[in-house]
Amino acid sequence: MENREEMKRKSGAGEMPGESAGSSADAGYQQRVLEFAMRAGRLLLENGAEIFRVEETIQRICRHYGVRSASTFVLSNGIFIMAGSEDEPYYSAVRHLPSWVNRLDKVTAVNQLSREIEEKHYPLETAKKRLEEIEGMPERPKAVRILVAGMACACFCFIFGGSPGDMLSDFFTGLLVYAFILTVCGGLSKITANVLSGALIAICCLIFYHSGIGENLRPLIMGTILLLVPGLPFTNGIRDLADGDYISGAVRLLDAVLVFMSVGAGAGAVFLAYHHLFGGVLL
Repeated sequence: MENREEMKRKSGAGEMPGESAGSSADAGYQQRVLEFAMRAGRLLLENGAEIFRVEETIQRICRHYGVRSASTFVLSNGIFIMAGSEDEPYYSAVRHLPSWVNRLDKVTAVNQLSREIEEKHYPLETAKKRLEEIEGMPERPKAVRILVAGMACACFCFIFGGSPGDMLSDFFTGLLVYAFILTVCGGLSKITANVLSGALIAICCLIFYHSGIGENLRPLIMGTILLLVPGLPFTNGIRDLADGDYISGAVRLLDAVLVFMSVGAGAGAVFLAYHHLFGGVLL
């Protein structure tokens, strides 16, 4: 039978698939496990996952690879991990996430990986390679994303009672606005980007309305404005509040409210200027 040191050496090298069955790992191995767990948690959080999902994934990974003393504290833009006890070396790490993106395909992939680690007993190095593959998952081509945005706006317009002309107008408005978001708004602050996007939506809808293609201004505006509505942060904020993560939930809800206000300010400024120039009731 191999002695304990030999088992630990193999476990740290990724040669034993069942690291969780052994006793506490050495300091180097524990640090690699915690860094891998932090990396997985960061990938989840920055792509729109809920707080409880991030914490659960980190704890699941740590338990499987034998780090029993790990403790996590997750906020909407940061992760804190600490470990250490009489049997395990002390370790702490903090990661700050300045911004979020919505890549739910990555969230699903990391979530599935954490379960496969337990079910298939992946060695640590194998799990790292799988996580690197998830990190490198390419985005959809910009042309496809712009086309889908236009189709989504047309569908929203139909839901709100728009005519075929309104749907056609919203389709082209969605194409233009999302192309603007992808090409121009990347270097701007979130508030500025949303104000400008809201203003562009209002301008496009007014142009299509007065050109005769669009027939009803209300479904025109409602169909395209939903393109900018932060549904995922708003929903996650409510879920975080329901789970008792009041700080993260409040931050995400505040972020969503700021987006609402920014988009409304941009669109409202255009309509107010139009009203003063040409008069009449718009909506």
